[in-house]
Amino acid sequence: MIKKMLVLAAIAVAGYLAYSKVTEAQDERDLWNEATAAPDLR
Repeated sequence: MIKKMLVLAAIAVAGYLAYSKVTEAQDERDLWNEATAAPDLR
């Protein structure tokens, strides 16, 4: 029983780390997109 809970906890932690990496990468792409976009001179 405890072994199953440890495995589930490890899977949850791995999922959280993967999710944070993906969102961090998306934020980085958004920042670069904004920084390199042509200025809006209206």
